[in-house]
This record gives sequence, C-alpha cells and structure tokens, in this order.
Amino acid sequence: MTEGLGSALAQARQAAGDRDVQISGGADTVRQFGDAGLLDELQIHLAPRVLGSGVRLFDGVSPGLGLEPTRVVDFPQVTHLTYRITSS
Repeated sequence: MTEGLGSALAQARQAAGDRDVQISGGADTVRQFGDAGLLDELQIHLAPRVLGSGVRLFDGVSPGLGLEPTRVVDFPQVTHLTYRITSS
C-alpha cells in the first residue's frame, strides 16, 4: 500500500467485484481505515502470547466509536471476536 488508503481500497474493490473487501493488518492499519470511516466490521483474533512490545489497537480512538459484538468463537489457543461498527 504505497499510494494511500483510497488507492488501496479502490484496487481491492475492483478486484473483489460485488464481494466483500477484507483488510488485514495490525493496529496501525486498522486505525487508519477506522479513522477514515472505512470499516463496517472489525475482527480481532486474540492469542494470549507475550511478544514484547506493540501498538495498542484502541489508543487514540474516538470515544464515540461503537462496537456491537456479533460473534465470538473460542478455542484453547485463540479467541475470534467480531464486532459491527455502529458509529465513529
């Protein structure tokens, strides 16, 4: 993604046709698309491992962000959380 969010999203939409577009990435990617109001849903795959350092997903997020839980799938080593974005 060297030409910015808009270009990346346009390319993904063109490739997807009438299917959904999924964006994978870490906290910085999620924040950029979220700040631009381009997320409908958020999936978090939580694996409790201590990796050292990282970026907090919700640091600096608008207090008006609404997350409605829609699905939880848990396994011994990972929990998959899905939220619908209700406001930004």
